[in-house]
Amino acid sequence: MSIQTLLSTALAKRHDFLQQAEQDQTDCFRVFHGTVEGVSGLNVDRYGDTWLVQSFHQTLTDEELADVSAVLLQQADLPIVYNDRSLGHSRVLNALSPALTEIASAERVMQENGIKFSTKLRHEGQDPLLFLDMRIGREYVRAHSQDKTVLNLFSYTCGIGTAAAIGGATRVMNVDFSSFALATGKANAALNQVSNVCEFVQSDAFPALRQLAGLSVGGRRNQKLPSYPKLPQTQFDLVFLDPPRYAKSAFGIVDLINDYQGLFKPALMATKVGGTIVCCNNVAKVERQAWFDSLVRCVEKQGRSVTAHTWLDPHEDFPSFDDNHPLKIVALTLS
Repeated sequence: MSIQTLLSTALAKRHDFLQQAEQDQTDCFRVFHGTVEGVSGLNVDRYGDTWLVQSFHQTLTDEELADVSAVLLQQADLPIVYNDRSLGHSRVLNALSPALTEIASAERVMQENGIKFSTKLRHEGQDPLLFLDMRIGREYVRAHSQDKTVLNLFSYTCGIGTAAAIGGATRVMNVDFSSFALATGKANAALNQVSNVCEFVQSDAFPALRQLAGLSVGGRRNQKLPSYPKLPQTQFDLVFLDPPRYAKSAFGIVDLINDYQGLFKPALMATKVGGTIVCCNNVAKVERQAWFDSLVRCVEKQGRSVTAHTWLDPHEDFPSFDDNHPLKIVALTLS
């Protein structure tokens, strides 16, 4: 089946979703999730007033890109940016025309459920500043933050933190190692007039979490520890934990396959009794129930219990095989 046909079919399936998105003041979403919808590694998204086409496995030919563009322009007459990221390092490989280069590198504003977010389709990092499959997480946090204190770990551009502040949080602490990501987070807070509620802590997550949990910072054996912000022991009503698949620093190793508990334990210690911790794991090979069971065991080892839990599945613009989403999100209420 041709790319044109597959993309047209995906758009037709999203007819009701796209109508609802317009009513909800949402203009950023996925219209083609290629791994499930017929072209592995090809994703097509709308980011505000621009279409973004990205290939992760194989470069699109000029003819294929023209076919995709024809369908998209029928849907909405917007500029189309193509990012070829088909090499292993996922960096953008292809050049654009001067006009499209200006569009792709400019800061633009889009909306999700009426919340304004800054985006840039090409910049010093790799991704366009807001992960669209995390929309369900931002919706959950917004709906459960009224009069709450919120800790947003691995905050990236602080979409979760911004949603919490708009949802009525009294305090939001965003923690991320990247000054670039936090600068966008500050811009998002300003766009939505919630800067007074949001804090931005540039720090490795390990020392930040361990201090908040009342643990010694420690570090990996024979590693000299760099400086880090000093934080007092603090517990929060709502903690959001969304680590990358794998990362290594002098303070510790993030490993979502083999050691999620290394981050989860201090995060739950920083969660108040009666509070909620939202856990995310984006590794497809991690089995959902086994991961959930390991979280419950970790909670019980700390002498606490999970009194309620809610699974948060990505919206229908991110279809999955047999409803088994690679991105797993569960909200745990803790006693």
